[in-house]
Amino acid sequence: MAGKVFFSVSMSLDGYIAPRSLGQLMGPQWMELQQWVFPQRFFRENLKFGEGGEEGRDNDILRETFERTGASVMGKRRFDGGEHAWPEDAPFHTPVYVVTHERREPWERPGGTTSHFVNDGIEAALGKAREAAGARDVRIAGGGETILQYLNAGLVDEFSIALSPVLFGDGVRLFEGVDAARIALEPIRTEPSQRVTHLTYAVRKR
Repeated sequence: MAGKVFFSVSMSLDGYIAPRSLGQLMGPQWMELQQWVFPQRFFRENLKFGEGGEEGRDNDILRETFERTGASVMGKRRFDGGEHAWPEDAPFHTPVYVVTHERREPWERPGGTTSHFVNDGIEAALGKAREAAGARDVRIAGGGETILQYLNAGLVDEFSIALSPVLFGDGVRLFEGVDAARIALEPIRTEPSQRVTHLTYAVRKR
């Protein structure tokens, strides 16, 4: 049985998930948005930042997201932002399928992360990811435009948002351009933590 297709992102209270410019990724505003992630034990262990770190529901959610994911799909902008920022042992440890017009050989990293570049659209990339993931889930790992394409195409089963108490004012909005006439949401869970509120929804056709 095939797994689900999902995405999980951190989002500011005014609806942004990233700065507009790639040059601002990893900048102070983005770091503030992601501040709930960095102290967690699983995050530190997964990126080999050393032992220790916090344990609790935030940490559990990071681990659960990693463990359910059998393959990831992302857009070229997301890959470009991470290619030079990720450590050598990139954090996915599964196949990654990059939706792009660029033709290049697979990008192999230690620890099982291999990025494959797919030139024939979002459905082809998802098909390859499903095959690689087997019974596990496929994560749409960003960026915002790629998430929206999959959402509008009716290819997302559920998503989670870590709603962070920060304001961006400008940037990449998660739902800008969403086809709201075709999409209905069913709440699954609401889990507040000390730093963020985790919201999980199933996606239904309206």
